[in-house]
Order: sequence, then C-alpha cells, then structure tokens
Amino acid sequence: MSSAASAPSQLAPRAAYLMVALGAFVMLLPFYFMFVFASHSRTEIFNLPPPLFFGDSFMANLDILTNKIPFWRSLGWSLYVGLASTALTLLFCSMGGYAFAMFEFRFKQPLFTLVMGTMLLPSFLGMIPSFMIMDAFGWIDQPRALYIPGAASAFGIFMMRQFITSAIPRELIEAARMDGCGELGIYWRIVLPLLKPAMGTLGLITFIASWNNFIGPLIVMRSPEMYTLPLALRSMQSPVNTEWGAVMAGSAIATLPLLVLFAISSRRLIDGLTAGAVK
Repeated sequence: MSSAASAPSQLAPRAAYLMVALGAFVMLLPFYFMFVFASHSRTEIFNLPPPLFFGDSFMANLDILTNKIPFWRSLGWSLYVGLASTALTLLFCSMGGYAFAMFEFRFKQPLFTLVMGTMLLPSFLGMIPSFMIMDAFGWIDQPRALYIPGAASAFGIFMMRQFITSAIPRELIEAARMDGCGELGIYWRIVLPLLKPAMGTLGLITFIASWNNFIGPLIVMRSPEMYTLPLALRSMQSPVNTEWGAVMAGSAIATLPLLVLFAISSRRLIDGLTAGAVK
C-alpha cells in the first residue's frame, strides 16, 4: 500500500521537471536560431528546410553589418545610455524609497498613491508629451533625453520602499540620528550598504530595459550616428533585399552580453525580487 501511494508522489516532481525543461527548450529555441542564422547568408536562411546548424558566413555578415550602419558606435551609445540610466535610477529610486519608508511628512500617502498611479498609464500615452518636452529642452538627438526622464521610476521607488520597510529596522535609523549622524550620512553609510540586494536587482532590470529600448530612441533620435543598437538594427530592414544574416549577426552580438549578465546574476535577481514580499 505504501509503495503504491509513494509512486504518484515520485512522479509529480519528475513531471514538474519535465514541464520546466520543455518550457526552457521552447524559450531558448529562438535564441539558438538567431545565433545559427547569424552564421548563414540571406539565401541560406530562406532555404527549405532552413539551416539547423552553424555555418561559416558570420564574418561576412559582420562585414555587411559594419558597412551599412555604424554598428560599434551604436553599441557604444547603448552601453553609455544603459549605464547612465542604471546609475541615475538607482540613486533617485533609493532616495525616494527611503523617504517614503522612513520619513513622515505631509501628504505622504497621497503622493505615494500618485506615484503608484503612474504605473497604470499605458506607455504610448507619453510619446507625444515626451517629444514636446524634449524638443522644448533642446534635447532632440541627445542621449540625455533617453536616461534623464525615466531616472525616478515608480516601479523602482516602490521596490526600494518595500525592501527598506521589511529589511531595515526603524530603530537602526533612530539610533544613528541619536548618535548625531546626519540624514545624508545615514543614507550613505547605513541604508545603501543594506540595499545591495534590491539595488542589484533594480540595476539589472533597468539596464536590460534601457539596452532593449526601441520606442524612446525612435521618438527623440534623428541622426543615424546617434542611434542606439535596437534602432540601428531596425534601420537595416527594408521591404526588399534585407540582409537578414547581417541583422541576425548584430542581434546576436547585442543579445550575448545580456545572456551572460543574466546567467551571472539570475540568483541575485530572484532574491531581490522576493525580498520584501513577506515581512
């Protein structure tokens, strides 16, 4: 009786692992074909059946890519915008989250509700106002238009507030104040070191979002020399004669750093997202 009862309990974990493995295979398959197509010419990509293994045309595709667009310059702009956006987001969101978590001030709850309410707005509603504001500031075709407007994100402030509320005792802050430590000193010496898990997670999410951002550069960037990588790769596509091998080569190079970054920091990402979920 016991062996018969234990058989279903042993099959359940195996079925769960099988489902996870199948889901991982389905999700990784497009990445595999992207890297495979990056090593084949346009003609070979559209063969029936399509190529399933790596070819020898990667360097030829890379040569086409660098001749058609300023690929390495666009890669540098994407890196610069991603790092600047990540640094500013971590600074302002950690300050905002600390203020909402540990300070008491007038209209605190309505202001926090207003910040959270901005998460309900569809992003496309801000396209025209964003362009008008950037144009009024004279920031059209300038990288600062991509990382300054979103420096204090509602999601980042909410995430930092939740983590600070659950992980940093209010008594620790009060003790530092009684010892004569100023507010900036408390933030820099006490709060920031304890925020490392949440900041690592938010930094990773922000960098990936900035790296993959297409709509933002499409709105404010005009010169091909100022294009970030997603917009530069899109400019290679045309109704006819698109060099898909070169496009796949550029996409593979652009994706590889994110895959490595996520593989290295995936555990920290999960820990940071779950931190503060349960008090």
